[in-house]
Amino acid sequence: MFQSHAIDRVRAATSGAGTRTPEEIATDEDFWSEIRAAFSVDRNVINLNNGYVSPSPRPVQDAMRRYLEYSDMGPYHTMINVLERQVESVRRRLALAAGCDPEEMAITRNASESLENAQYGVDLQRGDEVLTTDQDYPRMLMTFAQRQRREGIVLKTISFPVPPPSMDDLYRRFEQAVTPRTKLILVCHITNRTGQIFPVRRICQMAHARNIPVIVDGAHAFSHFPFKISDLDCDYYGTSLHKWTYAPVGTGFLYVRKSRIASTWSMMASDRTQDNDIRKFEEIGTHPAANHNAISEALIFNENLGIDRKAARLRYLRDRWANRLAQHPKCRILHSPDPAQSCGIGFLSFVPGVDGRKMSETLWSKYSILTVYIPHDTYNGLRITPNIYSTVGDIDTFSEAVEKELG
Repeated sequence: MFQSHAIDRVRAATSGAGTRTPEEIATDEDFWSEIRAAFSVDRNVINLNNGYVSPSPRPVQDAMRRYLEYSDMGPYHTMINVLERQVESVRRRLALAAGCDPEEMAITRNASESLENAQYGVDLQRGDEVLTTDQDYPRMLMTFAQRQRREGIVLKTISFPVPPPSMDDLYRRFEQAVTPRTKLILVCHITNRTGQIFPVRRICQMAHARNIPVIVDGAHAFSHFPFKISDLDCDYYGTSLHKWTYAPVGTGFLYVRKSRIASTWSMMASDRTQDNDIRKFEEIGTHPAANHNAISEALIFNENLGIDRKAARLRYLRDRWANRLAQHPKCRILHSPDPAQSCGIGFLSFVPGVDGRKMSETLWSKYSILTVYIPHDTYNGLRITPNIYSTVGDIDTFSEAVEKELG
C-alpha cells in the first residue's frame, strides 16, 4: 500500500543507470524525465526558488493525505495512539540517513526551530561572545541579537568575499576571530545566499580544541549533497526537510550530540525527567502526526534516487545557466565554481546600474520565472535554485530572458 508508481519509476531509472557515474547521469535527459514524472508541479511556471521550499513528490503527498484523513477519523485515538507512536520509526530512518544515533535526533518543524533550540539552549553569561558570519540566515542572526539585548552577550560576526578564494580562507577567518571570550560558534554548512559550503569539520575541530561548542546551520544541506553528520564532528545540527529532502512543509530535524543533551535547555518547557532525552526538543504542544510520518516516504524517494546523482544533476543545471550568463558583460556570478564549495544554489549579480530587484520582478511578470532577490551590505542579486524536476529548457529559457532584459 505504501509503494507508488512514482517510486517504482525512480527505482527502475536508477537500476538502469548501470555503472555510469553521477556526472554522466547528470546529462541524461531520459533519466531525469523519469524522475520528473514523480512531481506534480505547475509547468506554466519556471520555479527557480526551490531553496525556499521544494514541492514534494507524489508518494509524499499521497502519504500526507492518507495520514491526515486517518487522523480525522478520531483524532485522539488515530493521531495520538496510532500515528504519533510511529514517529519513532521516522526517527530511526532519519538518524540512519543523517549518520547519527536515533537518540540524538529530534524531529522539528523547520531549521529555524531546530537552530533556535540550540541557540537559546546553551547557557551564556553577560560578556560571552558568540561567533558567526554576517551572511548567516537573518533569523539566526536575530536570535543571537535578541540574546544580546536581553542577556548582554556579545554577537560577533565575520565577513568574507563572495566567492571566497578558498576553503582555507574561510577557515582562517573563523580561527582568527576566536578570542578567550568566545563561548559558542554558529557556522553555515551551506549558505542560503550564494550557496557557499564551509569547511565545517575543520572549524569544529578548531573550536573543540578550545572547548567551544559548534552549531551548524544545515538548512540547505541535508539531501542536497552527500555527507554524514558523524563526519562533521559538530555539537548541534539543524535543517529543514521541506527544502532538498522533499518532505512535507513544516518538517525538519535537530541533531544534538548525546553528551550535550542534558546541558542544553529546550526552547519550550520540558520536565526534569527529560533532561537526557532528545525528545524534550519536540515539546511543542498538539501538532499533526501526518507531517512527520510522511518524512519516511521522502527518505525512500531520496534513497532510491541517490544523493550523489542528485547533487551532480543540481550542479549541472546550475553550471548550464551560470557558464552562459558569465559571458554577458553585465552579469556577475558570485557562487564558487569549485564543486567542493558549492552545489545547486547559484547567485547571479549584475554590474552597477542594473537593478536586481527589478530584474526578479520582470522575470516573474513577463516570463513566469520565479527567482528571489537577495540584498546584502556588500552585494545583491538573484539566488537561483532549480531542482531535479527542472528541465534544461527551463534553464535556457531563464538565461534567454535575462539576456533579453539586459539587452
